[in-house]
Amino acid sequence: QVQLVESGGGLVQPGGSLRLSCAASGISLDDYAIGWFRQAPGKEREGVSCISSRDGRWYYADSVRGRLTISRDNAKDTVYLQMNNLTPEDAGVYYCAADSGRDLCTVIAGRPPRLLRSDYDGMDYWGKGTLVTVSS
Repeated sequence: QVQLVESGGGLVQPGGSLRLSCAASGISLDDYAIGWFRQAPGKEREGVSCISSRDGRWYYADSVRGRLTISRDNAKDTVYLQMNNLTPEDAGVYYCAADSGRDLCTVIAGRPPRLLRSDYDGMDYWGKGTLVTVSS
């Protein structure tokens, strides 16, 4: 049985940091591109970052660029999302998703990677999410 399990969420003050983890079981994450998504109450899901399966290429949405860092440890089948200088606008449930397709975390013709776009829903697996709350 394949599982993606997010962890690391919690309550943090504005300006604080969290490190989220997405741990996989039942699959080898190095075969998958991984995306991180977030959804705040009343808002649409937003793709914030992704990392490709083989060459480690990454991408960040404009809203988080410079504050978030995505990385992967294939030996541990885990992808991380380091989040710094958090603001209340970063609050929400954070999900990771895995997709075995090609070129899903690649910028083509100036558009965000397909994996993160709202018109793409071909992910193989989703986690159940971890809640991030940013409040003083």
